[in-house]
Amino acid sequence: MEYVNPIRDIETIQKMKRVIGSHSTRDLLLFVLGINTGISLNDLLNLKVSDIWDGTKMSEFLEIIDEKTGEVKTFYLNSKVEEALLEYLSKNECESDDYLFKSKKNHNQPITRQQAYRIINNAAKEVGISEKVGTTTLRKTFGYHAYYKGVAISLIKSIFNHNSTAETLKYIGIEKNDKLPIKVDVNL
Repeated sequence: MEYVNPIRDIETIQKMKRVIGSHSTRDLLLFVLGINTGISLNDLLNLKVSDIWDGTKMSEFLEIIDEKTGEVKTFYLNSKVEEALLEYLSKNECESDDYLFKSKKNHNQPITRQQAYRIINNAAKEVGISEKVGTTTLRKTFGYHAYYKGVAISLIKSIFNHNSTAETLKYIGIEKNDKLPIKVDVNL
């Protein structure tokens, strides 16, 4: 497996959203959900509509059973996810037991890992990203931006099931010598 990078620049993330959204609301939802939650690709692809939508509104939290530990992981679903979900649901007929990211070829299955890779990689090329990107870029982007917005590295480490904070810092592309300011916005 090749090492891929997070998308560090906010404007590049916005460009990615525009490019992906111009092709597919499903693919936009995949991108937005991935970068806003840090959920693994495997867990994303296995989501059903009913996991986040009760028929009238989006769930505030998504609960996923971690394959490695068996514990329940809870992920907050923010307004960006809700916006992408509502757009997707308004343009697609979805049953509650459908896969959220159902394949266009086989409606009883989710898209494949390879298709998710193509979606991310093609959009990255289209917006001019020269660094290596892949499906893990979604998780890494979440971790990178969470860290720089003041989320404790111990929490990010827990979300990613890493063994050490050093592993998490390396994973999200933070070097020891990086001196970027961390934004802790209490905003009381």
